[in-house]
Amino acid sequence: MSRRVIIMNFKVESQAYQAFSELKRLYAERQIKGEQMAVVTHVNTGVHQFKINDFLDFTGNDRTAKSSFIGMVIGILGGPLGILLGWFAGSMIGATQDAKELRNAQSVFEHMSNKITEGHTGLVLIADEDDNRPLNQLVMNELGGEITRLVYEDVEQELDKAKTVEKKVKDAANNAWTENAKDNNSDDQ
Repeated sequence: MSRRVIIMNFKVESQAYQAFSELKRLYAERQIKGEQMAVVTHVNTGVHQFKINDFLDFTGNDRTAKSSFIGMVIGILGGPLGILLGWFAGSMIGATQDAKELRNAQSVFEHMSNKITEGHTGLVLIADEDDNRPLNQLVMNELGGEITRLVYEDVEQELDKAKTVEKKVKDAANNAWTENAKDNNSDDQ
């Protein structure tokens, strides 16, 4: 059995909601072993923001979308680091000392934004998969969608790296802001 973060994308938004409903049924029939599931939209604003439209915690722990693992991934995508990587993923990052660290922290998040493209809605599922056939049958054969499976532990490590990098970026921005304010105050005197 392998724990996976599974990203599903579809041509039509309604198919993501249909898959959400059908996966609840497959869970009830014990054909899948889900932990969390969310319908996610890549908002069409040009800044690579994602929002959770519907969320389900299969474990009964009553996690909210925001406090869930999926919520943390979406939070990084929509936070300062996500915006920074979305806007400046080229030469600006390449010029920084932490470019390698930023690029490594980006890979899972790149998967998400490449699979659920801007203006589209997809589905994210965390599940233990003994048998991938029920999910493949539903998503690929019945709904015509695509599936990307990522190893949960790899995503968890990248999430931790992204949180660390995000903290460094916030600290650097705060330090630069404070220094700028000090410089401006000393110029006024």
